[in-house]
Formats: sequence, structure tokens, C-alpha cells
Amino acid sequence: MNSLVTERPSESTAAAAQGWWRRTYRGALRGDNPLLLAAALLITIVVFAVLVGGTGYLRPENLLGIVRQTATISVMAIATVFVISAREIDLSIAGVIPISAYVVAMLMPSIGPLPAALVALAAASLVGLVNGLLVVSLGVPSFVVTLGMLGLLEGASRLFTNGQSVLVQDPAFIAVFGSGSFLGVPVLAVWSVGLAIVGAVVLKNTTVGKAVLATGGNPEAARVSGIRTARVRIGVLMLSSVAGGLAGLMYVGQFQSARFDLGSSDLLTVIAAAIIGGTLLSGGKGSVIGALIGSLLLGVVNNGLVILGLDAPQQLMFRGAIIIAAVIVSVRAARRRA
Repeated sequence: MNSLVTERPSESTAAAAQGWWRRTYRGALRGDNPLLLAAALLITIVVFAVLVGGTGYLRPENLLGIVRQTATISVMAIATVFVISAREIDLSIAGVIPISAYVVAMLMPSIGPLPAALVALAAASLVGLVNGLLVVSLGVPSFVVTLGMLGLLEGASRLFTNGQSVLVQDPAFIAVFGSGSFLGVPVLAVWSVGLAIVGAVVLKNTTVGKAVLATGGNPEAARVSGIRTARVRIGVLMLSSVAGGLAGLMYVGQFQSARFDLGSSDLLTVIAAAIIGGTLLSGGKGSVIGALIGSLLLGVVNNGLVILGLDAPQQLMFRGAIIIAAVIVSVRAARRRA
């Protein structure tokens, strides 16, 4: 008589389903499945629609407003994915925003909107170049370098303008970087989605993207294999600064003025969006599409909290809790990967 007990089909099916759900859930937390993150975004929208007590939350005007509000966060989060994937960090991105805003606002009356925008982006890239050279040549951690640069830029934006706003009234600039639309889609959404598509393709399907991931995953192995890791690290920091510069232009397009406090509270949200999207703090792995969804998710939550009547301190506390949770998930994912 055979003493072996065969497993029932129902039990094996249940175990398989449970294993699939566990892998899928963990993969979603790591950003491995953007579709599940998108589903979480939709569920969050529905939950807030129920909490506010009506369907007004689901109106196209409100949802488009969320997209507009998160466009600058999305643009910076896309670049932050490259930075963190290369095992670096850029805190100065928030300080680049007002600098580029002031540059474009002051130069626009004399040289026109397009040259002024190009000069502003060039100035932003110069900040990233300085960051990168200091990190690579002196061996100073990027956290320390960019933290110091953040203070310098914030101080400069107040010192040279005496804290005064500079108005921008050029209709072409405002249309391209603010209130315009393309084929019925808000131009701010076009910027964020378009750059997300480009960023996703570059990170996953090009030599540059593979070099970034290899540099963050194992710098020594990447160097031995011929990847110029110093150039990669400088490049991602320059990319981050350019994204901050572009965010500054988008803020000017929305508010039609340059101010020293533009983007002053964006830094934590940008990093949180990248981490929620599946970018590991330890480097070597990132998801651009996940960062875009993470940005929208944070925008939905913030919008819902405002409608529910929570004050700014409570909103900051909620966002801080989300960041802590995202960091815990990222660290655990890095340990499992190791």
C-alpha cells in the first residue's frame, strides 16, 4: 500500500494562487509591475471620491488639475530615477528651480522667450556639472555636495533679487510651459508623459541606461567592464539639474512670475515619487513609469487631503509617513535582491 499522500488539486491550486499573489504584491511594492501601481492609483481615486461624499472628485476638471499640479514633480522624479539608480542623490534640484525661474524671467524681455529658456536650462546644467565634478574629483558624497549647493542656490535666489517677484507676460512662453494645450491635452501633461516615455526607453533599452544601472548596481564591476562610471555620475547629476531648471520654467508658465519660493517644498515629494515607483535607494534599479505613477499617486492623495480639510502641517505629516513607508519597502527590496 502506497503510504504517500497526494496533494489535492484544490490545495495545490490555492497554494499556487497564494504564491502568485505574494510575488505580485511584492513586485508591485518594488515597482516591478507599473500596471498594479496604476491600479492602486485608480483605487485611491475611488476611495477619496467616496470619502469626500460625492462624485465631484471624479470630475475631469479636478483630475486634470491634479495632473497639472504634479507635472513639475513628475519631470523631476523622472530625472531622480536616473540619479538614484546610479547610486547618487541630488538635493540641490529644489534650489535650481527658483534660479532658472529668475534667469528666464529677467532675460525674456531683452532676448525673447526661447533664448531665455535655453540660457536658464544651460545655467541649470552648469549647477549639475559643478556637483558632478566635486563628487567625482574630490570623492565627496553627493548628499553632502548637493546639500551645500541647495543652500547656496536658495540664498542666491533671495540675495540677488531681494526676495522680489518678476512678472512674466509673454503669451507664447505661458502657452508652452503653463496654460497651453496640445490636441486638447494640457501642455503640462504632455511634458510629463512625453518625458516619462523618453526616460523609460533610455533607461531600459539604450546603452546609456544600462550604464547607469550598472554603475549603481556594482560600480567596480561596471568600471572593469569598460563603463566610464565617472562620466555616468556627472551625467545623471547634470540631468537632474536640467530637470529642476525645466520645472522652474513650468512654474513660471503656471504662475506667470518668478519667485524665490518656487518648488521649496518639492524635494521630499520628488524623492518619494521615485521610491514609490520602484527605484531602489541602493542603486542599480529604477522605474521611470513607476515614478510617474508615484507622482500622480502623491498628487491624488494631496488633493484629497486638501478637499477633506486637512491643514498644511497635517499634509506634510501624511507625506512624511508615506516617504518612511516607501523607504522601508525600498530597503527590504534591496536586501532581498542582495
